This record gives sequence, C-alpha cells and structure tokens, in this order.
Amino acid sequence: MNLTEEILKGSPRAIAKGISLVEDDGAKAQDMLRAIFPHTGRSTVIGITGSPGSGKSTLADQLISQIKKEDSRIGIIAVDPSSPFTGGAILGDRIRMMRHSLDPDIFIRSMATRGHLGGLAKATGEAISVLEAAGKRYILIETVGVGQDEVEVVKMSDLVLVVLIPGTGDEIQAFKAGIMEIADAFVLNKADSPDALRAERQLKAMLDLGIKNHDIPPVCKTVAITGEGVDDLWTTAQGLLLKRPEADRAFRKKRLIEWMLRDIISTKVAQTVHSRVDEAEFQRFIELIYKRKTDPYVVADGIIEQLKGT
Repeated sequence: MNLTEEILKGSPRAIAKGISLVEDDGAKAQDMLRAIFPHTGRSTVIGITGSPGSGKSTLADQLISQIKKEDSRIGIIAVDPSSPFTGGAILGDRIRMMRHSLDPDIFIRSMATRGHLGGLAKATGEAISVLEAAGKRYILIETVGVGQDEVEVVKMSDLVLVVLIPGTGDEIQAFKAGIMEIADAFVLNKADSPDALRAERQLKAMLDLGIKNHDIPPVCKTVAITGEGVDDLWTTAQGLLLKRPEADRAFRKKRLIEWMLRDIISTKVAQTVHSRVDEAEFQRFIELIYKRKTDPYVVADGIIEQLKGT
C-alpha cells in the first residue's frame, strides 16, 4: 500500500512520514500533496497564539481533553523554535501534551520554524493538508509566540485564540501589535493571579475603544494548569464557529489556499532562479551591486526577463 493510501486511512506512521516529506520540500512531497488534495479542506483549524510563557501549550493540552468529548480525531501542530545546532524543533510543547500521545486518533507533531517569520513553519500549510486528508476533524496550530509577527496565524485558521496573562502588559501589547484584529476570542490565562481582574477590565476597555467595525471578541478566563475555565472556553469557541456565516467560512478557507499558492509560487520561482542562474554569475551580480555599479532591482528584473526568454 502506498503512502497516500496509508494517510487516507489515518495511519500515524504515514502522517508522520508525510509531514516529514513536506518539511523537506522535495518532489516526493509534491506528488503526495497532489494525490491527497481532493481529500482536504474539511477540518476546523484553530490557531492558538500569544507571547512566550502565556501557557499556550498547557491550554492546548486541556483543550484536547475538551474536544475529545465531541470528536477524538484531533491533530496538533506545535510550531517550536529551531534548534541552533540541528535546525530541528525543540520538543517542549509536545512533552506537555504527552498524556494524549497514546490515543490512536490524536496526532501531535512539533515543527521547527527554521527561521521562518510569523511564528509558523513554512510547511505548516501542507502539514494541515496531510492531517485533513487523514481525517482529523479538529486541528490545533500552536505558534512560537514571538509577538507582532504572530498575526500570520490568521491565514491558516478558522478560529484564532489569543492567549494573554495578567501582570505582564500583554493586554497593552495586544492593542499595539495588531493582534486585536486577528483574535476571534481572547484567553486570559492564569486567571487565579491577583492581577487578573484588573487585566480583564483593561483588555475589555481597550477592545471597546479599538474595535468599531465588527463584534468585540469575547474574553475567556482560564487557569490552564488546573483546567479551570477551559470547558467554558470550548463552549465559546463552538458558539463562534456555529454562528459564523457560510460565506465567512469559505473566505477563511480560500485565504489559506491563497497563502499556500503564493508560497508555492515563490518557492518555485526561487528554485527556478537557482537552477537557471549560474552561481558564479550570481556572485558577479552581488559584486556589481556591492560596488554600486548597478542595483538589486535592475538585477532582479534582468533575471526575470532571462527566465521569461527560456
């Protein structure tokens, strides 16, 4: 039986191999992605983002327990910082979710950013496709947590949860960073903190002032380490998903396709340039630019014209 058939049957080993292929970004990955594409687009993707230390991984772990009550077919992609030595993911997030690892319907994968901006691995979109084809009903995407670049998670998710914690100025950072516009719901985690009530009031006041053209996102209080409030959070998330118009759901799915298509095109153009432009010639261009005898824009236009003529 080939890899595609195994993925469609939900084999954890095949899913792991498929995601490894898309991370390596080779020809085999493209063949596999073409084969599974008709079976994608049917899952609910939930993005979990927020600053480091806000408890995203623990919250995701508790959310898995809530979602399992409805449907145990769950995929989790935890996007971790890259190891400076191997380029691989540091598996802290997956360790926190280890209690679910023996469930055959739950698949957990850590992916390395490998320097990609936006808190998301370059191959995350393709990894979502693999999990969708494998029949995962819900897919959680937990991002690195690097501040303002976290807004990229919105391109992939049907629902975005922004996790904040009291006493760190996170509520102000959310207002400054543009995260306010991407949140479908805010999660005020570590709500047993003495600063929680003040932080909740500040956040709600900022939302009242800052959001004019659409509904104000709800604020859910949780204590992820004990699970307190996570059931209410999941009820809120389900309500937001159910009341969303079909046109809005389609828009979000199309946005993911657009992001993936643009990324695929950019990658293929870069690969074509690399294969068609000799390295010595490329270095000659760099030397000319360095000496200010030309500029990068003229060189780039020349390379594109050269590609058009081949």
